[in-house]
Amino acid sequence: MAAIVKVLPLMQSAPPLLALGGGLKNTLCLVKDDAAHLSEVIGDLDILDNRRRLQADATALCEALDLTPQLLVHDRHPDFYSTELAEALAARHGVPALAVQHHHAHIAAVCAEHRHRGPVLGLALDGFGLGDDAQAWGGELLLVDGEACRRLGHLMPLALPGGDRAAREPWRMAAAALHALGRSDEIPRRWPGQPAAATVQGMLASGFNCPQTSSMGRLFDAAAGLLDVCPKQQYEGEAAMTLQQRAERHGPVAPLTDGYRTTDDRLDFLPLLACLADISDAGAGAALFHATVAQGLADWLRRAADLTGIRVVACGGGCFLNRHLLQGLQQALAGSGLTVLTAQRVSPGDSGLALGQAWIGLHHLQALSTHGEQH
Repeated sequence: MAAIVKVLPLMQSAPPLLALGGGLKNTLCLVKDDAAHLSEVIGDLDILDNRRRLQADATALCEALDLTPQLLVHDRHPDFYSTELAEALAARHGVPALAVQHHHAHIAAVCAEHRHRGPVLGLALDGFGLGDDAQAWGGELLLVDGEACRRLGHLMPLALPGGDRAAREPWRMAAAALHALGRSDEIPRRWPGQPAAATVQGMLASGFNCPQTSSMGRLFDAAAGLLDVCPKQQYEGEAAMTLQQRAERHGPVAPLTDGYRTTDDRLDFLPLLACLADISDAGAGAALFHATVAQGLADWLRRAADLTGIRVVACGGGCFLNRHLLQGLQQALAGSGLTVLTAQRVSPGDSGLALGQAWIGLHHLQALSTHGEQH
């Protein structure tokens, strides 16, 4: 059985519930009494052995703690094995299953850690999560209040030429950036070693197999591709980590003041990408990218705080494993009067999703209880 590696106190006693996490870096979270019990990382659920382990561990955990969950919580993505298992367990126990949007769970995990009740501005930055519109999200500004979540804004979308393949080959995201900048003619000659360069150019022109994404992870990939630091990834997050390392080695730089455009619901970094496309020093480009992204995010948050009156920000999602980005954002927000909540004991990435799902499930059950009492 997966070991319980963290027990986090909740604000009050709650009915038992079980959250089954997402599809990558999967964990379980079981709420019993006034505590959330978070398992060790089970792993990626595209691996059969991890699926079997999740199924066995979910059953064993309930038996070990001698309880039957009153609610099963899972990611909204219908193709995740954790979703399939949650629905099966819910049917077995005769209890409901609750689907939770991926980025809502990221923000809720941070709120759970800090035991923060009340509305927050949630800045959710990661590689991928299924959005409410069935599109690929990952650079989201949310208004989160318990089980309620509203999308206030997002990063300006970029195309994913080749779909999931673009997440493995940052040069494709760089090509998408050039296309968005009206510089598609540069694609074949910029990557002469990529046999698919001309094909990708054609795909972007026609829109064929080019779904859109608002992902911050893919924005990092585009920057890495433009700076030629990681045209293809050997493992998840390699491009972003390489970019971070280059930025840290280079040292601090001033942000590009005209490197982004902010509206009420969009944050557009295309001007920054245009600059990176013409920089030959990858270290300087990586440092400029981090500084400008941090400044743009800070301005976006300040604008949202002024519009909503909410002065608490929660930062969640795997991009916040990048301490350079997080510290840059915190520095850019200094003096703004905003309280910034960040992940402390639990990863801001996908292994923390189960905790966020559990926190949302807790609010859901409490709302049902309150509604029942009123009737």
